[in-house]
Amino acid sequence: MTTTVYNSSKQRLETVNVELTHENTTWFDDATNAQDVHTITDVDGSLLIAQLSYNYPVWFDGISRADINYSEGRTKNLVDSLKSSNREK
Repeated sequence: MTTTVYNSSKQRLETVNVELTHENTTWFDDATNAQDVHTITDVDGSLLIAQLSYNYPVWFDGISRADINYSEGRTKNLVDSLKSSNREK
């Protein structure tokens, strides 16, 4: 499936081909707010994080679900750190 994502390292939108499967994706079914992380997906040595909101999923190069211990909290910290670093610019 072709998906538009926000590439955090390039700071721009790009289109990538992503297949969400049980092998490469963790779903957080307890997500209820727009800011909650809904899925994290390993794609070609990178991590794709999607929130419940209509925002674009965020792409992080060189990190995997295992690197963050499949943790919803650590995933949210990544997204929050990206948002705060973008505000500082």
